[in-house]
Amino acid sequence: MASKSYARRNYGFGSVYIRRTKAGKPRYYADYRDRYGKRVQKLVKNATCLQDAVEWLKNTVLKEHHGECGIKEQKQQVKFREFVEMFIENYSKVNKKSWKDDFYRLRKCMSFFGNVYLHEISALDIEKFKAVKVCELTRTTVNHYLKILKRMFNIAIEWEYARENPVRKVKFFSEKDTQKERILSEKEKIRLLEAASEHLTPILIVALNTGMRRGEILNLTWDRVDLKQRLIQVVNTKSGRNRTIPVNSALFKLLSELKMDRKNEYLFPNPQTDRPFRTVRRSFKNACRRANIEGLRFHDLRHTFASRLIELGVDIIRVKELLGHSTVKITERYTHSNSEERKKAVELLCEGPHKTAKEMENQLHRCYTKRGENEFVFVSSLFSIN
Repeated sequence: MASKSYARRNYGFGSVYIRRTKAGKPRYYADYRDRYGKRVQKLVKNATCLQDAVEWLKNTVLKEHHGECGIKEQKQQVKFREFVEMFIENYSKVNKKSWKDDFYRLRKCMSFFGNVYLHEISALDIEKFKAVKVCELTRTTVNHYLKILKRMFNIAIEWEYARENPVRKVKFFSEKDTQKERILSEKEKIRLLEAASEHLTPILIVALNTGMRRGEILNLTWDRVDLKQRLIQVVNTKSGRNRTIPVNSALFKLLSELKMDRKNEYLFPNPQTDRPFRTVRRSFKNACRRANIEGLRFHDLRHTFASRLIELGVDIIRVKELLGHSTVKITERYTHSNSEERKKAVELLCEGPHKTAKEMENQLHRCYTKRGENEFVFVSSLFSIN
């Protein structure tokens, strides 16, 4: 048998002691508690001296407690500028169609955080950045910067380049009072269509009758338009979910006329390149100026589409499906009612008991009828172009 142990050396995180074989050869043992508090006494194999055993004990206890707390050994430290490049190349470009927006916003953050190590950025630093930016930009825009920073730090944690996300401790600005409620009135719509250039007019009609995004319209191809079934299939969407939009009578007339002159796979090709227009910003701005319409963005046509449907009694779930949103909460931002519509809404309370609940329901839902389980048609054209 081996001889009894002699003086135990305690190091706070455990202890090491020695036992000798019959031949007198020393064997080193470690005594510590694992992550569950259970005592462990173990022979340290290959230890030739006390220092070897102590080193083994230290590493073993460190791994035990790191495993318990979910802590991983952090990779080599990187600066903010270096990680932005990694994030854009290995995450944004791979997973997001809007990666250029990420690149633009993070590049704007370079002057503030560029040469700072990622792990040194604190919640206070983010608050200072937020305070500077809100003096230059709108609160909504500042929130966009905070969102991409928050996402980037979450990815840094997943990739083990950071242990915490400082943006989580920063409060975002409220956007309730900054949301733009710009909806085209009927008179403005007529003026805009009359003032639009020849190539812009059909694009505006599609936007007003489908609620499609600008990029979805400009990249729309004829193989996605089914005039027999009166449907438009929208692919490569922002959300990644394809959707189908019914073609109403006003839009059907326009598309039928366009198809008679079809010379390109795209509905709205640039005559100089035969490729889709990259933007219609200038022609849209000029049309608004000629129509004496201020503060209107092309995206507001999507808001107008949604608000008109709500005003005509279409339920918000159906509007959500037409817009291609993942949740109703997103759709609610697009469904603004003007002051006149709000007056009409509360005036319903004065109608008296002579109107039955069924009559009021018919009044609210007069704009569509069911055709099948997943299909419907408009009873009346939402946007007449006559």
